[in-house]
Amino acid sequence: MTERIRLMKRPVPGKARRAPGKADEELAALAWGLAHPARAAILRMLLDRGECICGAIVDSMPLAQATVSQHLKVLKESGWIEGEIDGPRVCYCPTSGAMARFKELLQGLDPGERRS
Repeated sequence: MTERIRLMKRPVPGKARRAPGKADEELAALAWGLAHPARAAILRMLLDRGECICGAIVDSMPLAQATVSQHLKVLKESGWIEGEIDGPRVCYCPTSGAMARFKELLQGLDPGERRS
């Protein structure tokens, strides 16, 4: 092990170690969902329209259908959107409360904003 790595692993005196909590994991999942400009654009579109069929989302994006589908999958897995099957189509809509929860989790990062 190099000296640099050994120094990095050394605990900081006076600092308690804290494992990531549920809120940290939730924040990371929501942030991951928005970690690509195409996903942010898709979410913005869904927030503006309220809901949208997958085909309409594909038609409005300069991306291949498979790429848009992958972005929709990430948005769904991260909690930003929900998808409802309507025959051969899938209708996507924003998850109720996701934006408010994201804002709340972000505020929790700021020590001045944390509630006791």
